[in-house]
Amino acid sequence: MTADDFRRIALSLEGAEEGSHFGAPDFRVGGRIFATLAAEAQGYGNLMLAPEQQAAFVAEAPDVFLPIPGGWGRNGATHIKLAAAHQDVAFGALQTAWKLRIEKNRSTTRKARQTTPKKKTSRAKRSHL
Repeated sequence: MTADDFRRIALSLEGAEEGSHFGAPDFRVGGRIFATLAAEAQGYGNLMLAPEQQAAFVAEAPDVFLPIPGGWGRNGATHIKLAAAHQDVAFGALQTAWKLRIEKNRSTTRKARQTTPKKKTSRAKRSHL
């Protein structure tokens, strides 16, 4: 698989758009990133997964998936080795990251609605003559 294949698959997901994050291509849904090609020069695509999802992908295909080093990786950011990945595996991984992002977007929207204080409406003062 190539970076172009990764891009094509990411953009095939409903609502996905390509953007740029620090000059690197990224893929967003609802304005939030679910995957990038920030490490394309090293032969990787990147997926924003939950740590449990990352562990499952790495356990199932350690020759294809590996955690991104450091704190991002501990939080679920995962490299996918483009040359080692089959398109069906990449599709499943991208779809997983996309679904997670949609769920987080919904959760964030709900929380924002719940914590936004209601505006008080003021009544016009009545003057009596």
